[in-house]
Amino acid sequence: MDEEAITIRLTRDQAFVLSDWLYQVMFQSDDLEGIVHDRAVWSPIHTISGTLDKTLSEIFMPDYGPRLEAARERLRADLYGGAGESTAPGQDTTDAPQPHQKERGVAGNHGESNSP
Repeated sequence: MDEEAITIRLTRDQAFVLSDWLYQVMFQSDDLEGIVHDRAVWSPIHTISGTLDKTLSEIFMPDYGPRLEAARERLRADLYGGAGESTAPGQDTTDAPQPHQKERGVAGNHGESNSP
């Protein structure tokens, strides 16, 4: 069996949006089983999610929501040639901590300096 690693390249915006989506599916909705029926696929999904979490500083920043929405808009513009409507009507884009941050216990002070 060939166990050579494969590299996948994403833009920072793609990684950020994918990380949030994976988090929502895996931990907020508990719907991973409903979306991915073959548990063998869960292994690479968890690996990708973990790699993104270790790589992205954005998930620890207090302005998570606005940053995420800005990344989504840029990706929509790149994909569709202009700013599109949000795919999640009524989505919160305030500076309030997002579920992604709350679950990880990082809401509020990450991304801020502790120095005087």
